[in-house]
Amino acid sequence: MNHKPFFFLCMILVFASLGGCSESQENAGPKYGTAPVRGDVPIYSFAIHPLYNPTKLFSVYQPLMDYLNSHLKDARLTLRASRDYASFEEKYKNREPDFILPNPWQTLQAMDTGYHVIAMSGTPTDFRGIFIVRKDSEIKTPADLKGKAISYPSVTALAACMMPQYFLYQNNIDVNTEIENRYVGSQESSIMNAYLKLTAAGATWPPPWRAFQRDHPQEAAELKVIWETESLINNSVMARDDIPADVWKQVQNLLFALDETEEGRALLQSMDTALFSFATDADYEIVRTFVNHFEEVVHPIEGQ
Repeated sequence: MNHKPFFFLCMILVFASLGGCSESQENAGPKYGTAPVRGDVPIYSFAIHPLYNPTKLFSVYQPLMDYLNSHLKDARLTLRASRDYASFEEKYKNREPDFILPNPWQTLQAMDTGYHVIAMSGTPTDFRGIFIVRKDSEIKTPADLKGKAISYPSVTALAACMMPQYFLYQNNIDVNTEIENRYVGSQESSIMNAYLKLTAAGATWPPPWRAFQRDHPQEAAELKVIWETESLINNSVMARDDIPADVWKQVQNLLFALDETEEGRALLQSMDTALFSFATDADYEIVRTFVNHFEEVVHPIEGQ
């Protein structure tokens, strides 16, 4: 099989993410969203944090929006994707989306701008960091990473950055001085940095790694998970505080019921999500405890 097209696409993806983007650049690019068929009901935006690149994320989550829209009364949802963590975080800091699906650290930030948890996505046991290396890598122990580069999606990626960095701290590595940290913009880019030997290891978490194995099986066959962290609480679903209760409760109940029907289970499987379950702001205090300790012993998160 000729891998050149895929290789060059990956190189573009990796180096584009390394370069970052400005808000003006994002505004100049394509807009990822769908227009509901009906125009006589209120439209609410639903932003998903960048689990995948925008095109992939759109293909995974648009079926969920279609399902919710087919059952919602007097409301419609439109999906919003972001090209990287920074642009997603800017959206909820500006209170732009009506609903969001953030990671647990972003959940705490969004609380400060008036969002509230209405559900948890997935199970806590699936929320853990993993380190990806090439099978031909000489890395055997965490100490072997000293003096080498590690890729992460973003400094604010809890499972794919903070938890792996805490794992390294627990294994007597100073992540500020003994390794090079590269924040490359997306989960797939973090994996691809390891595949292309641009970094000695790539940090991610299970759902993007499973997606990479499905989408690029031959490339994934050259990689392996070498370590994983302990687990924490999973991603949340949040509604902005000015969304009518009858709207967000409809969304909440539809999400809770997905695992009860064949159609809903198919949607969950396509999103690589076991279920949506009840959760509140208070459930994410465990994240605040972790982050506070992380900032004390590893490094501050903001401004990195």
